[in-house]
Amino acid sequence: MSLIKVHDKEFVPFIAEATIQNKIKDLAQQISADYKDKRPLFIAILNGSFIFASDLFKQLEIEAEICFIKLASYKGTKSTGHVVTAIGLDTDIKGRHIVILEDIIDTGKTLHEFLPQLQNQQPASLKIAVLLHKPEATKFHFPIDYTCFSIPNKFVLGYGLDYDGLGRNIREIYQLHE
Repeated sequence: MSLIKVHDKEFVPFIAEATIQNKIKDLAQQISADYKDKRPLFIAILNGSFIFASDLFKQLEIEAEICFIKLASYKGTKSTGHVVTAIGLDTDIKGRHIVILEDIIDTGKTLHEFLPQLQNQQPASLKIAVLLHKPEATKFHFPIDYTCFSIPNKFVLGYGLDYDGLGRNIREIYQLHE
């Protein structure tokens, strides 16, 4: 891992691929234990969570289903302040055990606006699993049940996270060089 340039910005190594995979394996074991015999439905939030969702789902040792929804609130390196739903949830979740998979939670606005929509559909339970959480940036608080990494409030990319569309395919996580 070395310094990389994406668009007009430079990024430095932050979390190695092996470290990410080890955390995801541990998380999958914990979720598998917590949901034994419950057959949860995982709702992965696109675009950023697709790699995290895939790697986690492959490690699960339980019967489970997965679907995807697209929620967005970012443009460039900043949150726009509005949540845009581009692809809706087309699965009935009433009485289901739901685990939301999110790549990153910083302000929390995206999930803050989405969670009431899910709760109105009366799931049996609703939990959140996140790859990265920025506690310093959080403005909207709700329980985050599973967290792989708590990180400083710096812009990151790689492993599904992008900067204006690029960088999602980088296997590690990089941090903006300041």
